[in-house]
Amino acid sequence: MVVIIDPQNAGIAGNMVLGALLDLGVDIKDAQDVMEHYASYFGDISVKTNKVQKSGMDSTYVNIKCHDDNPITYKALLNRLNDIEHKLVTPNILNFAKKVFKVLAEAEGKIHGKNLDEVHFHEVGAADAVADIMGVAYCFFKLKLNSQRIYGMPVALGGGRKESSHGSMSIPAPATLEILKNVPVFGGPVENELTTPTGAAILISMVDEFYDFYPVIINRKIGYGAGKLELPFPNTLRILVGESPTENDKVSILETNLDNVTGEVLGHSFDRLLAAGALDVTILPTITKKNRPGHLLRVITKPEDSGVVSEAIIRETGTLGVRMLSYVHRNIAERKIIPMKLCIGGINFDIRIKVGLIGEEIINIAPEYEDAKEIAKKTGISLKNVMKMANEEFRILLDKNYLDIANDY
Repeated sequence: MVVIIDPQNAGIAGNMVLGALLDLGVDIKDAQDVMEHYASYFGDISVKTNKVQKSGMDSTYVNIKCHDDNPITYKALLNRLNDIEHKLVTPNILNFAKKVFKVLAEAEGKIHGKNLDEVHFHEVGAADAVADIMGVAYCFFKLKLNSQRIYGMPVALGGGRKESSHGSMSIPAPATLEILKNVPVFGGPVENELTTPTGAAILISMVDEFYDFYPVIINRKIGYGAGKLELPFPNTLRILVGESPTENDKVSILETNLDNVTGEVLGHSFDRLLAAGALDVTILPTITKKNRPGHLLRVITKPEDSGVVSEAIIRETGTLGVRMLSYVHRNIAERKIIPMKLCIGGINFDIRIKVGLIGEEIINIAPEYEDAKEIAKKTGISLKNVMKMANEEFRILLDKNYLDIANDY
């Protein structure tokens, strides 16, 4: 299962995340009970949840009304949270909530030049933040999203100015910007605050990876959480829950142009780079500087192996520089290696078949090259014909549901 949190339309705030999670199926009464119970230790609190229309979009709105008793430090807030108990709140839920509060506190501390023990929550009301964050933490774990891969989309920040305890300031708030470092964001599309520090901290604490565009997903369910403002577009955050038909991971691409390397060195380098950890090596003919014929060496590697493989490229080819494209996303079809017997001239030969799948659909069948080469060598049959025979035999086995039998491979 994969989850996409999409704040591209109208940003993200704590109650918008809550609304979207409740929209996905969490019991509203239980969530409200958790929120009001914890927030009541920090001030007066009232939580109401209802369905609303935002520019024609049906969504869930969580209306939190509260009044803080007194300003509170980050350290005191944590101590108080640790002393509160609720039958629905597990240690994991509480730890996630404290993780979000730490993100907020670190941002405030960085902005004001204070350590964590000195941080006060002044821009973010304690009771309001506790209600938001404890409610989100409970819903997040209740839906079991904590064990899923979470993707985030670029964040709409809003724009304009707002009054704060520091006077009139531009939007987004300093804490929001601090929290969203290294996250794709954009301003607008209205002169209002669309993303709050609490919303940003929740997003950062949930998301494993940010994408510019939706990854491949089979969408199963969508939750819509409403914001308070009435905007000329749906003021909603959406959270999608679905399945990925393909695995995906991060790879690095290493490249260098070679115009003075012999074919022998290129061939030798190919094998040495694979041994150094390269996942794939490609050598392409090209025209280099000064119109010289040469080769483009392109290597795919795991990010953690890119340093070792880069050094191997330099040592093996003598190039003076290697370009690196870091963290390229790669979709991967599911693969199974299935053994079978191939009968030729009354003799059974062992051969493995590589099967590529997207979901339950078989998209590719290929005999393992080394196995087919060995059979061709022993029988005197061409490699091409051995692979053709293996393909045909495997397709016959498929008709007999052989793949179900081989599911353990």
